[in-house]
Amino acid sequence: MERTTCCVVGGGPAGMMLGLLLARAGVDVTVLEKHGDFLRDFRGDTVHASTLRLLDELGLAERFAKVPHQLLTKMALPLGPRDNVAVDLTALPGPHKHIAMVPQWDFLDMLAEAAAEEPTFHLRMNTEATGLTTKDGRVTGITYRTKDGETGEIAADLTVACDGRRSILRSALGLGIRSWRVPMDCWWLRVPRHEGDPSGAGGAIGRKRMLVYLDRREYFQLAFLIEKGSDARWREAGLQAFRDSLADIAPWLADRVDGIESLDEAKLLDVKLDRLTKWYSDGLLCIGDAAHAMSPVGGVGINLAVQDAVAAARILAAPLRRGTVTTEDLAKVQRRRGPATSVTQGLQRLMHANAVAPALSGKLDLSQRTPLALRLAQRFPKLTLIPGYLIAIGFRPEHAPTFARR
Repeated sequence: MERTTCCVVGGGPAGMMLGLLLARAGVDVTVLEKHGDFLRDFRGDTVHASTLRLLDELGLAERFAKVPHQLLTKMALPLGPRDNVAVDLTALPGPHKHIAMVPQWDFLDMLAEAAAEEPTFHLRMNTEATGLTTKDGRVTGITYRTKDGETGEIAADLTVACDGRRSILRSALGLGIRSWRVPMDCWWLRVPRHEGDPSGAGGAIGRKRMLVYLDRREYFQLAFLIEKGSDARWREAGLQAFRDSLADIAPWLADRVDGIESLDEAKLLDVKLDRLTKWYSDGLLCIGDAAHAMSPVGGVGINLAVQDAVAAARILAAPLRRGTVTTEDLAKVQRRRGPATSVTQGLQRLMHANAVAPALSGKLDLSQRTPLALRLAQRFPKLTLIPGYLIAIGFRPEHAPTFARR
């Protein structure tokens, strides 16, 4: 049987950040990633201002600068069928007054490269965790299967589940979960960007559909929101009906919707919003999406996952080095990160109830007057700092532990 001090399951933003930080603390850490690389389409590609500051503290700013990316300094948040509130991120506090758009695989490759410089870091690609090993009610490690069919076990003082919203590990342990109904699913797709098109990030609201666009220089990454569970109905309606709907909600895209050749280009995100009532058990901790699946509203899921990893590393590094990590140590992680998660999910639920659900159900009055929030923003422009701060920095941003700084 193989052995490590901390076994991190899942090589996403939370898993790779936690692996890097613990390795810099001198903890023997093994990260398992079931795929052979990080190359997956339509994963979250936003690196928020608080995460960029974290990279500065970790001495990774120069490396990140070499990763292809672009900076978003403004957003247009849809508040009605014709109205958007402009959010200027250049007024944010701190050194980074923007959000970076970077392919997630490049971001993860950068973290993996930095972690590989630490002698106690081990990355196992093509290795999928299949279950947990336990003894006397305590999680003692994981079972795994490689791409080649090899099976085995890894014993660990602590196992950390970073394997996403469909976490195998949290399911294996049967941790209690609280879920909220969400009004939408999301189709992700790309369309070309032309000179004179809107820049930054924005959106539009129509009847029974919503659109969010992200400027990726050569193309737009689109999130086309549909009613929850309506994927099959939209696909049955056919390609042309979708093209017409897209052109109707965003007329400036009408000259390129014919370039969408198949509905296979639209990748479904089954939107979930949930949170574990207890993020841990003896020997196991869940963070990131494994602890709390976020709505795509605001694009804050990656930021929360990274912040979870930073808090976990700061709290757990010393007890892991001593071999004395306890359930009380794990509880400290949830106490630290739970409130920020709860508040953020609460705001997402408000957005679902007051904007997304009325639009997608067809109950939005498309002739309504300018929303109160927009009228206030027009009268008091500094109010737009609030959504900008909540999205780009968030609640309780974490700083790099001293032991991880370079």
